[in-house]
Amino acid sequence: MNISTAERLASVKEYYFSKKLREVAQLQQQGKPILNMGIESPDLPPHPAVVQALDQGMSHPRAHMYQSYQGLPELRQGIAEFYQRSYGVSLHYENEVLPLMGSKEGIMHISMAFLNPRDEVLIPNPGYPTYSSVSQLVQAKPIFYALKNENNWQPDFEALEALDTQNIKLMWLNYPHMPTGAQAEEATLKRLIDWAKKNNILLVNDNPYSFILNDTPTSILAIEGAKEVALELNSLSKSFNMAGWRVGMLLGNADLINAVLKVKSNMDSGMFYGIQQGAIAALRIEKSWQEELNAVYRSRRAKVEELATVLNTTFDPKSVGMFLWCKLPQGSPSAETFIDQILYEKDIFITPGTIFGSQGEGFIRFSLCIEEQKIQTAINRLQK
Repeated sequence: MNISTAERLASVKEYYFSKKLREVAQLQQQGKPILNMGIESPDLPPHPAVVQALDQGMSHPRAHMYQSYQGLPELRQGIAEFYQRSYGVSLHYENEVLPLMGSKEGIMHISMAFLNPRDEVLIPNPGYPTYSSVSQLVQAKPIFYALKNENNWQPDFEALEALDTQNIKLMWLNYPHMPTGAQAEEATLKRLIDWAKKNNILLVNDNPYSFILNDTPTSILAIEGAKEVALELNSLSKSFNMAGWRVGMLLGNADLINAVLKVKSNMDSGMFYGIQQGAIAALRIEKSWQEELNAVYRSRRAKVEELATVLNTTFDPKSVGMFLWCKLPQGSPSAETFIDQILYEKDIFITPGTIFGSQGEGFIRFSLCIEEQKIQTAINRLQK
């Protein structure tokens, strides 16, 4: 019996980390003391109030029932208040806020809601690989726009203006940017909104890194006129150490949100009640907790910068997020060859920039989700 897979699967590959981490696991099973500095999975716990709210929510009479596709009204209200407090953005919690089971889910739902086969999608290069793979799964055509180091990883507007936009339906943005840690300049966001209005293109900003080592959290929805052409994804995964909880959110005008809800309501049966209660508690946490978290990341980053310097790489000291994007020294082998040498010779796993696109060649990325003692161990190994 030979059951063939859908043709759409031919357009995508297994996620790099899925495959590479199997290789890393095999090395560990062989007794290799691998230090994983590639994955940005928060290793610190959420605030105790979040865990307490989950615990209490599990015993609530409603905990084991199906939940609303739109999430609890209290959660949507908590998200709206969080956006007002954090970004100065006013949202109607009834219809401009949609909780998600992780923002990765939202990438698929948005694509299914707005993209037809053969529609074109603008995707940052370098950028999150899921934007491209999801576009291909819904049979849309990825069009990559280059972000360059010399332009502070901002879009090239001359290149955008030169595009034939007739078939372009959607443009993915991701600021603060992963993997480079660059922040969106206000002028960039304003120009993008004007350009999107002129060309009838939906902008979607993926914004999960707002608060990590960043003193100026920004939302595209804070820019005048943004709601006409823009949606924003956000998440509690990184900023609140809740990656495994799968709590994301989509923000924007009611018509756009409702289109996504039509897809979502056919894909899941609501988020677990206890997790929603934990999310509500997280959104109410005082800013001082976030400052304490950033103090840990700041200390770790200093050690990772020391490690990057040992490797003769260079980096932007003003970049933000829970990673450090580093340029390899001139004359280095390809990024993937470089990280494999480090993996097999020094038992350290680092992410090659090429998994984020061709513009990532010549760069590597370190995660800050690793204890300082282990970072020091990595430094010691590299200095031998």
